[in-house]
Amino acid sequence: MTERQRRWLLRGVVALGAIVAAALVWQRYDNHELEAGLVSGNGRIEGVEIDVAARTPGRLKEILVSEGELVQAGQVVARMDTDVLDAQHRQAEAQLHQARSAVAAAESALAQRASDKASAQATVAQREAELSAAKTQLSRATALAEKGFVSTQALDDGKTRVQSTQAAVRAARAQVTAAEAAIASARSQVAGAQAAEKAAQANLERIQADIDDTALKSPRDGRVQYRIAQAGEVVAAGGRVLSLIDLSDVYMTFFVPTAAAGRIALGDEARLVLDAAPQYVIPARISFVASQAQFTPKTVETATEREKLMFRVRAQIAPDLLRKHISRVKTGLPGVAYVRLDPKVEWPARLQATLPE
Repeated sequence: MTERQRRWLLRGVVALGAIVAAALVWQRYDNHELEAGLVSGNGRIEGVEIDVAARTPGRLKEILVSEGELVQAGQVVARMDTDVLDAQHRQAEAQLHQARSAVAAAESALAQRASDKASAQATVAQREAELSAAKTQLSRATALAEKGFVSTQALDDGKTRVQSTQAAVRAARAQVTAAEAAIASARSQVAGAQAAEKAAQANLERIQADIDDTALKSPRDGRVQYRIAQAGEVVAAGGRVLSLIDLSDVYMTFFVPTAAAGRIALGDEARLVLDAAPQYVIPARISFVASQAQFTPKTVETATEREKLMFRVRAQIAPDLLRKHISRVKTGLPGVAYVRLDPKVEWPARLQATLPE
């Protein structure tokens, strides 16, 4: 064996020894964590994705934000073209004015019909009074005729007057009935005109709502991920324009073995350490533990094989903490999540919560 080969062999032995030593140290450290009531898993910071979409079809007029920009809930992030909707709005306003005029005309006709009824009722009262007077005169004429003081002609004239007045009363009452029917018809016309007015008002409000919806707003505080559409493009109803990350709903997803998963409960404390900022320790709480294993071997008949099962766990960062450091929040960053399995165990010094000022 040459000197060069011996040197390469020696270097290989040293490297192998270093790897074995590192593995032993890692295993010892990992077992120490498990014995101390802690378990860890690699993961990545994630957030809830939200799409800003157009409710109605149309042309995208402008986009007001850039990728990576922070936006607030209710902030206008894009606008749609409103030329067609503006024309529809003007037409709906004209239809509403027309409907209101129809209501006014119908109400005026109803008032006229009510006046006609009052006049007919007054005529009835007058005719009934005339009938009462005619009957009184006939009664007197009859009494006088029996004594021979009034002629038969005069008695006949009295009877004719009573009959004529009775006919006039019936005619006046018929006019009242006709006036009541006219009032009912006028009321129906008023109701129809009012319904048409409400329909025109609702149509105007619908178009106004469509116009308001052309100003696309961010539903939550977040960061713009992608501009899916560009200004000038025509988008369909429900067409996506922007993709946002909700920075008030950020978490890390990681995996733990079966033995640890069975001891983790919702609400347990966790600590997150990101590769990009290892000097900070972010407090979190467990918000999800999978009910089924994610990595399942072909068989799980032995204890060794059951140990291969891995369960998905999610550690949620508090919304108040996220809002406080919202300018620093970024998704996609890898890191390590630590979970305290035993609430009686204190967090080690290196995992005490440490946050930027």
